[in-house]
Amino acid sequence: MNPDALATLHAHLLTALATPPAETRRLFHGRGRCWPGLEQLTVDWLQGVLLVALFKAPEAAQLQALKQLLQTRFGTYTVALQHRYLPQSTTEWLVGGPVDELTITEGGLRYLIDLGKKQNSGLFLDMRYGRNWVREQAKGQRVLNLFAYTCGFSVAAIEGGADHVVNLDMARGALSRGRDNHRLNGHDLSKVSFLGHDLFKSWAKVTHGGPYDLVIIDPPSFQKGSFLLTKDYQRVLRRLPDLLTPQGTVLACMNDPAFGEDFLIDGVTREAPGLRFVERLQNPPEFPDIDAQSGLKALVFRQG
Repeated sequence: MNPDALATLHAHLLTALATPPAETRRLFHGRGRCWPGLEQLTVDWLQGVLLVALFKAPEAAQLQALKQLLQTRFGTYTVALQHRYLPQSTTEWLVGGPVDELTITEGGLRYLIDLGKKQNSGLFLDMRYGRNWVREQAKGQRVLNLFAYTCGFSVAAIEGGADHVVNLDMARGALSRGRDNHRLNGHDLSKVSFLGHDLFKSWAKVTHGGPYDLVIIDPPSFQKGSFLLTKDYQRVLRRLPDLLTPQGTVLACMNDPAFGEDFLIDGVTREAPGLRFVERLQNPPEFPDIDAQSGLKALVFRQG
């Protein structure tokens, strides 16, 4: 993060904020490795709050220069600097704050997020097109949302007219936030189920709620004691034939830069051969990546 890199960041943010986005957006995505010296930095616009995340500790002088830039050039906004490389992902409030909770909007839908408490705020912004796709597909559908987290897909599905959504995640606190998100949007909670269970110990409960017209799989790449991408994704894929209706659809997602889309396509071909690959959803333009296979992968498969 040398002076030239900071000048690039400054210019990028000035352009992005010349007319601030009306909704939440990623403003700068260094993680895509398109800007040398800024590979470990991202900036999100949270409708009045600038959330700057560092994924690796910079040198002390570089960190001080970054803080000075943010405070002097963008001090009209609330500015938070999150140190994602620290065990607790410590957040510093450089200007204004602290803000514990914040309601943001995406596609006209409202979501409640946390700031300064956890590593992730509660909504993964790179999945915007995925949520849009679910919203467009969901009318009249029975949906299973695996690894639901705070139920962003569920909110999109119900808004799109889904008959029912079953959300499963072992983090019950995240599912509670999912209820909050549905309430924020005035949704009928009788159309939404929340299962706070370990998926691999709860197949009977999941299968009982089916069959499903749409299954969404969006697991973490690694979650200690519960999910390992290279082993456990296959265990989910081989269950799909028992979960889907005859014309059912799957949205399978993965955001590990070490694996390309072939990991999912080959896995589905091997474990659920009745499914055919349909398309890979595009990623939002604010998430450029030097290698398309390193970014988010959101792939659609369909029975028959």
